Amino acid sequence: MHPRFAPYLFGLLLSGFMSFIVSGIATVRAAGLVTNLPSIWLEGWLTSWVIAFPVVLLVAPMVRRLVAVMVRQEPGR
Repeated sequence: MHPRFAPYLFGLLLSGFMSFIVSGIATVRAAGLVTNLPSIWLEGWLTSWVIAFPVVLLVAPMVRRLVAVMVRQEPGR
């Protein structure tokens, strides 16, 4: 894969993992340990991921700038 796609691949993977974990926690809290939990979780996760991926791509540059403002830069950098 060409390096120019790295930010998109990063966003895809980050949003996938984060939405998977968060939707799993939310699904267990809302539905409990029911027998069809995996299918409920999968449906919730896919819906979350569809939203999370573009949000990560939009928000990441702003967060990088905010972090740069908050973190002290070393001299010479």
